[in-house]
Amino acid sequence: MADDTPKIRMRDLHKSFGTKQVLRGLDLDVGVGESVVVIGGSGTGKSVMLKCVLGLMRPEQGSVEIDGQEVLTMAADEREEVNRHMGMLFQGGALFDSLPVWENVAFGLLAQKRVGRPEAKEIAVSKLAQVGLGPEVGDLFPAELSGGMQKRVGLARAIAADPDIIFFDEPTTGLDPIMADVINDLIVKTTREVGASALSITHDMASARKIANRIAMLYEGRIIWQGPVADIDHAGNEYVDQFIHGRAEGPIKMAVRA
Repeated sequence: MADDTPKIRMRDLHKSFGTKQVLRGLDLDVGVGESVVVIGGSGTGKSVMLKCVLGLMRPEQGSVEIDGQEVLTMAADEREEVNRHMGMLFQGGALFDSLPVWENVAFGLLAQKRVGRPEAKEIAVSKLAQVGLGPEVGDLFPAELSGGMQKRVGLARAIAADPDIIFFDEPTTGLDPIMADVINDLIVKTTREVGASALSITHDMASARKIANRIAMLYEGRIIWQGPVADIDHAGNEYVDQFIHGRAEGPIKMAVRA
């Protein structure tokens, strides 16, 4: 792979649901070792974009490349191999209530039969340590954990296989500002430790500023601005300015039902 080949490359992505066009020609790159955060309001297509990259949805048009390889036309077994090198922190945690924490963390490793149960538990305990949780947490069940601890377990699961790419879906949703900041710090730390590229979606600007190298704004199915974090406060884009300052007045009109 050439040094200048993006880890993820999306070009001209289009995705519709019936008559509703969600993605309308989205272009975005994520460089090797880079953390890109996509911001935008609810319903702008952030989650649909992630699902297209992960192969959970198929766009009607466009290209998605991972390490220079087109993945939209791959055979199922090839795509599965690509996905093995990805980790995901889900918005709601998505932990399995019936499994102890360590099995949640090692779920992918066990499901793919990469390691036996004793080794899987060792890996899970080491990943829990990376996110600041002791080995005793591994034997608890998700219902016994606070929301912040559940996010940490979700992050431990995302890095369990030392992935090349980690996806973060609204990583601070449902957390108080202090715990959100703790999670943001852990995201930066763990992503760096595993050497992964990261693609995140959020509407939490405090989170975006902390975990991103570069921020891109998605509006009406297209990236309308992107640049380094330091540039966002003087982006010169009225849509970006309205969004990052949370102003009701501006070019972005929110749909409000009577």
